[in-house]
Amino acid sequence: QVQLVESGGGLVQAGGSLRLSCAASGRTFSPYAMTWFRQAPGKEREFVARVVWIPGRTYYADSVKGRFTISRDNAKNTMYLQMNDLKPEDTAVYYCNSVQSGSPDYWGQGTQVTVSS
Repeated sequence: QVQLVESGGGLVQAGGSLRLSCAASGRTFSPYAMTWFRQAPGKEREFVARVVWIPGRTYYADSVKGRFTISRDNAKNTMYLQMNDLKPEDTAVYYCNSVQSGSPDYWGQGTQVTVSS
């Protein structure tokens, strides 16, 4: 069993920055990839960014390219999302997801990001 815990959300003005963390625990944690998703009120959950754990390849949604950076710390079993130049449309609950062979997807509980204009 794997547990994912997000942190780092909050309220920020447009143009500001936040850094989200997703800490993983569990003896069976061995991800192929970890992903950030977000869900705004009344909208479907959408892909934000993904990191393939080894060797660390990254992928981004077009809406966040150049503003967000995903990274991971293998030693800490933690994934990060550095969000710069935040916009009101980035307001959402951000979830982390982990995919690994032979297991169901794991999800965190989410962390709220609110960007004021």
